[in-house]
Amino acid sequence: MGSPLVVMDKNNSKPSGIITERDLARHVCAEGINSRDVLVEKVMSAPIVTIDPDSPIEVAADNMLHNKVRHLVITDTEGKALGIVTPTDFSKALKGNIDRDEVNAIILRAIQEDEGYA
Repeated sequence: MGSPLVVMDKNNSKPSGIITERDLARHVCAEGINSRDVLVEKVMSAPIVTIDPDSPIEVAADNMLHNKVRHLVITDTEGKALGIVTPTDFSKALKGNIDRDEVNAIILRAIQEDEGYA
């Protein structure tokens, strides 16, 4: 899968949306529309959910689950985008540490509950 892209506002100062392969598949490919004829703002996901870079990973996971989003945009105190956290990032961070870290167990339980595995 490709990386999601953060869409900036008209002043290029703050993120206003996010566009993913899923957005393109749903709104362009599935409808048989030529991508040249579609504006990004028509297919992007908005509003976005953001988080401070100093937040604990547990808070990031909880925000994603609570808001039912798969991409969490990390912003600084001025609202500028610094990066994106995805479920894949959590998997990479947790891999190999499942039995050693209580936070990992909490996050995994929350993900399993959200996906109906618990």
